[in-house]
This record gives sequence, structure tokens and C-alpha cells, in this order.
Amino acid sequence: MERNLINKMETMSGAKALMTAMEKEGVKQVFGLPGGANLPMYDEFARCDIRHILARHEQSASHMADGFGRVSRKPGVCFATSGPGATNILTGLATAQADSSPMIAVTGQVPVAMIGKDAFQESDIIGMSNPVVKYAFQPRSASEVPEAVRKGFFIAESGRPGPVLIDIPKDVQQNEEPMDFPDEFKIRGYHPWADPDIVNVERAIEMLLHAEKPIILAGGGTIISSAFAELQSIAETLMLPVVTTFKGKGAFPENHPLSLGPIGMHGHAEANKMMSEADCVLAIGTRFSDRSVGTFEAFEKRLKIIHMDVDPAEIGKNQTAQIAVIGDVKVNLRVMVKLLLQRAIKKTDESPWVKHVKETKAYWKENLKIHPGEMGAAKILRKLREVLPKESVITTEVGQHQMWASLFYDVIQPGTFFSSTGLGTMGWGFPAAIGAKVARPDVPVVDIAGDGSFAMTENSLATAVLEDIPVIVFILNNSTLGMVAQWQRTFYDRRMIGVDQKSCPDYVKLAESYGAQGIRAQSMDELEKAIKTALSSDVATVIDIPIDPEEDVLPFVAPGTSLADMVLPS
Repeated sequence: MERNLINKMETMSGAKALMTAMEKEGVKQVFGLPGGANLPMYDEFARCDIRHILARHEQSASHMADGFGRVSRKPGVCFATSGPGATNILTGLATAQADSSPMIAVTGQVPVAMIGKDAFQESDIIGMSNPVVKYAFQPRSASEVPEAVRKGFFIAESGRPGPVLIDIPKDVQQNEEPMDFPDEFKIRGYHPWADPDIVNVERAIEMLLHAEKPIILAGGGTIISSAFAELQSIAETLMLPVVTTFKGKGAFPENHPLSLGPIGMHGHAEANKMMSEADCVLAIGTRFSDRSVGTFEAFEKRLKIIHMDVDPAEIGKNQTAQIAVIGDVKVNLRVMVKLLLQRAIKKTDESPWVKHVKETKAYWKENLKIHPGEMGAAKILRKLREVLPKESVITTEVGQHQMWASLFYDVIQPGTFFSSTGLGTMGWGFPAAIGAKVARPDVPVVDIAGDGSFAMTENSLATAVLEDIPVIVFILNNSTLGMVAQWQRTFYDRRMIGVDQKSCPDYVKLAESYGAQGIRAQSMDELEKAIKTALSSDVATVIDIPIDPEEDVLPFVAPGTSLADMVLPS
């Protein structure tokens, strides 16, 4: 009987099985580059309905898949060949791992018999990638491919999401074997789901009700689990002010009266101040990174912590939690909402704490000093916010512009702001914007960039133009590696080494050379016109905005200090 079942299975190559398995997972597009070791996979694009989007570098392909995954909350897929093709995606894998982004990277490999023999373009990509992926597969026979794909997608998007690598030797791609595409499977030792923790949710409610200065800290896990409605319901029911980590920016509408914005090294002044005064925090889907909380000891000194996270490894890693609620944060927040409804708890009067929070917020809105010139970062980003539709998706590069976006670009519709936060990968924002636009072609997608970061992956303009993906690049151009320059001014006696970009290249001409639209905006009127022109364009647009190279990002919490020690603009 078992032999008859095998005879009924369709015989196909490993490459065809790969594409068939991905189609079964709902994959509509792949970002990648072909090479000798993955040509059998590429040959199958001619016989399937999956769209191939050609990147100009494998790292960019991985960032495109990452951006797609963050916006769609389904794994983005990238392809690369063996050797340097595979090693080029390592930064993309590490970026996705640091920010819990679902992604599948498929690499070609030398034939099985040549593995370990220093064959041409061989690299031990399994060994290299293991520290920066959730799991890595290397099927050694064609019949193993469907199961590797099925398991890979499940691992990438379940529990705490992350990247998965599938490395397929060339002969495995070519060989034909009977195939089984499993619907059910088991992964030994992998149990990503936990039941709602009702007992500890009830304890958390009691702790919040008895606190004098409670606050919510929403992290990236809130966005990953789409727990926006639950978070807002709890904040409004208990009248709790909300701060976020930078990765959690946009988990809560930043025009809401209870919103204080991001905390951290370049967090909002009011958010850092209120976080440093709070006595109890409901921390949702956050790992308490050093860039968010400053010194770990000072952060938890007078603070009772309720830590909700899907990953039990995060509990107690950086901060001591009095109450731990392990499991999907949306599920546990939904339980909290139901328990509050059952107990008919609804605070309507503002406590002295909430009044103090609102007064502090109003004070800093009026008194935070910004660059006095017409084209200062705050005014530029507020103009962008004013003109863009609220549903627009934002990605950022890494640097000063990223932190100015944290401070001055308010996210109104939750889940529309994405940045490389954990690894801080320069060059991430533009290819990620391309992936985001593929996931959400119905909304404007803008990459808030700096000239230094955009320069690292600007060749993705070719992909945006040739694949008809009309994203907008919004460059705050100080002709400088701005964040490094700020640190050199602040900590190294203005010894400015290796930061001057010397206005090279001309980004308007660069954009035009790729067939994109290039616009330079040197006044607010020109800027508003440029944004509106870009929004109505059917090709990618680069808006180049010259700014003062001496402008710093402030407030600033220096390394090794607490949130209470933030440096303010004078």
C-alpha cells in the first residue's frame, strides 16, 4: 500500500518542487539575483505564476523581502546564488532577525558531492547564517524540498517571527524524485504558541490599578501582532499614558491625547521624562534595549515591570519583571480587555498623574527648541506629515534623519512606520520601501533617507523604475554622515574624520540617470510642491532637500546614562 502511494506521487525536480511549494504558501513574488548555483530555480520562473523582481545586489533583495514581510506580516522571499551571492544576504538576515521580521531566503549551493571541498563559489552559508536566523535548512535530496519549504514558512511567521534560510545544492535542484507536499508536520522541540495567561493578566490589572504613576511601553511586538485596537482600548479604559520604543513607534496613534511618543536615546522629551517618573510599566512586546531604556539599573530602580512577550527568552534578559505574561501579546491584551469589561472598570476622571502627563506634553510641544532656519529637520518632516495621506507607509534609512523622523513625524495610522532598529542597517530603507510598496501598492510609500545611507543601496532605483514600483525617496541631505559627525562634534572634540560626502553625487541627476524623477527642494514652498508631484507620479521619485550639516538631533541620551539625564537643545 505504501508503494502504491509513492507511485501516485508526481515526480518532479527539486527546483520545480520549490516553486510549487512556494505557490502553495501563497508566494506571489520573489526578490533576487540569478547565478550559476541557482539557475535551475530560475528556469522554473518560466513555468510558474510567481513574479521575479530583479535586485541589483543580494543584500538589497533581502531588504526588499524584509520590507515586504513587515508590511504584509507574511514572509517575504529572496533568492541568491551560492558563495558571494549567499554571503551578501547575511546582513539582510541579521537585520530581519534583530527586528523579528518574517523572511525566507533561498540560496543555491554547490552539488552535494562538492560540499566541503572548496568548490567554485562554495561557502558554508549554513554555518555563517545560523547565529542570525531562526532556522536553516539544507535539503540533501529533491524529495526533502517541499517539507523544508513548509516548515520554513511556519517557523518564519509563527511565534516571534524571523528569517529562515533554505540552502539547496544544485544537484538537489536538478534531480527528479516523487514529491509529497505535506499539510501536516511536526517540528521537534518547536512550540511557538502558548495559551492565554489569564492568572498573570489578572495580576497585571491589579498592579496597574494600585499604581500611582502607571504607564504603557509598547514595543515592536505590538505592531507584529497587530494589537492596535487592544492597546488603545486598555489605554483609554485605564487612562494610561503610552510611550513606545522606536521600533514600537506607530503602535499607538501619535495624535492621541495619551500618546507621548518614543522613549530612548533620541526619544521625545516628554516621553523620557514621564518614563523616568513612572512607578509601574506595562511593557508590551519589547526587549528593553539599551537604546530604549538607557542604563538597565537606573531604568528599573523605582519601577515595577509587567512584561508581556511571545518570546520567553526576553523575560528577565535585560530587566527584572515582577509579572511575566508569556504568549502572543494580542491574545493576552484581548484577555485583559475582556477582564476589564467583566469588572466594569472604566476610568473617566483624570488622575493627578494623567494631568501631569498632559501638562508636561503641552510644555514640551511649546518649548522644545528646533532649528531656527526655514529648512530645519523638524519643519521638513512636519511638512511631510501634513501633506502625506495618513495611511502612507514610511520606511527610514539609518542615521540622523531616522531619529528626526522619530521626533517630528507623527504616525497616525498604526502599523505604517518601519525602520532598521535592532541592527541599525544603513541602506535598509530604500529597498525595504520597494518591498513595502509591492505589499501595499494601494498606498504611498516613502523612504525617509539621509544622503549617506541612501548612497549604500541607491542602485535599487533600477529595480523601482524597471519593475514599475513608484516609491518616494525623501533625502535630508547634509552631505555628511550626520550621526557620526554629531558624535565627533560631541565626544571627539570636533575631529571630523571620514564623514564629509562633499555633495557627491548629485541625487537629482542620479535619479534621472536611472529613469526616475529627481527634484531638489530648497524652500518650504518647493518642498510641498515636490511631495505633491511625487505622490501623483507613476515613477519612483527622489526628493533632494539640502539641510544644515551642523544641525544635531536633540534630545539625546548619551550612552551609559539614564533617561532622566537627557541632553536638551539649548
